[in-house]
Amino acid sequence: MQCPRCKNEDPKYFYRDENQIYCRKCIQFGRVNIDDVIQPKTYKCKKHRVKAHLNFELTDAQKKASVQLKENALKGIDSLVYACCGAGKTEICFETITAFLNAGKKIGFAIPRRQVVLEICERLKKAYPRLKVIAVCQGHTDVDDGDLIVCTMHQLYRYHQTFDLLILDEVDAFPYKNNDMLEAIALNACKGVKVMLSATPSRQLLLKAESGQLSIIELFVRPHGHPLIVPRCIVLADFFQLIHLLFFMKKHGGQWLVFVPTIAMADAYGKWLSVFVPCSSFTSKTLCKEEILDRFKNHQLTVLFTSTILERGVTFKGVHVAVLQSSHPVFDESSLIQIVGRVGRDPNNPTGHALLYADKKNHAIKRCIYALQKMNESLLDLHECSG
Repeated sequence: MQCPRCKNEDPKYFYRDENQIYCRKCIQFGRVNIDDVIQPKTYKCKKHRVKAHLNFELTDAQKKASVQLKENALKGIDSLVYACCGAGKTEICFETITAFLNAGKKIGFAIPRRQVVLEICERLKKAYPRLKVIAVCQGHTDVDDGDLIVCTMHQLYRYHQTFDLLILDEVDAFPYKNNDMLEAIALNACKGVKVMLSATPSRQLLLKAESGQLSIIELFVRPHGHPLIVPRCIVLADFFQLIHLLFFMKKHGGQWLVFVPTIAMADAYGKWLSVFVPCSSFTSKTLCKEEILDRFKNHQLTVLFTSTILERGVTFKGVHVAVLQSSHPVFDESSLIQIVGRVGRDPNNPTGHALLYADKKNHAIKRCIYALQKMNESLLDLHECSG
């Protein structure tokens, strides 16, 4: 027995109702009986004559990756774009998107988090001002068809066998990571070529690339060409970590994004420190999220305590980061690399501080530091070759 939508074969998720057996693993997307045949919905598709409008020129490294990606896609080869945070993964896809649009193909861009869906949608609207670019996510489901569809991973259930090109961004992130159901729904949504984007791909994806199941395209240099920030690990007991950080912030100044392992800790620290400096907290339970982010972006706040909700998909110019209790299980290697990746993205300010406070230097911290050092080594090799 297999669910025709999520491909579940685990008997514990199958239920009998009268004479029908249905799958409860993906019941959140509506009931599907195991003998149902899911019919593709017809979406409008037409040939365009467009090109992407950018207010900057791609670097040589970005152009090389862009050409390779387009060549793979036109040959029907799935690709993994393994690129560091801030390398411009979205922009690398524009040449491929343009080629498929002009060939009259249907394109989807799926992302785990709603906030990033809305951001990517706006960037695509600016790049393709003549096209109907839509966002399909919580609060934005009235319109589900356009020339370019940007959606959360969950919304892919609407698009059975729809996309000739499906771009899956942040495939290492929750809720897509290690979620067999969402992966199956994503596979069902694509009838053509898949492009996966990640700064921290899983071992499983890398093994698929090594075995030739997909092509890997690497880009470990940001447009400004400066090395990636490698974090400094400071080993201290939990009680002394915030004290040390406060002295460090006072000495070096700047604006700080401080990650903590729990929502309660973020709220408590944000409330306490706001007595002394412009400070707040930002978590999944925060009300007025946009207002707080705007205040931080406009430098009305000096410190923002947050959970892993801000580890990816947001850019703050010139920000420094610190992680308290970074040896906590919530901070794995992928999470730490993403957090450190918030620093040094601004071409006018490509440096900054990244501090990992921990009571011990665990495997995740060591792997994070090692991975970023290896990426920087590849940058040095690139400079030597070009020199």
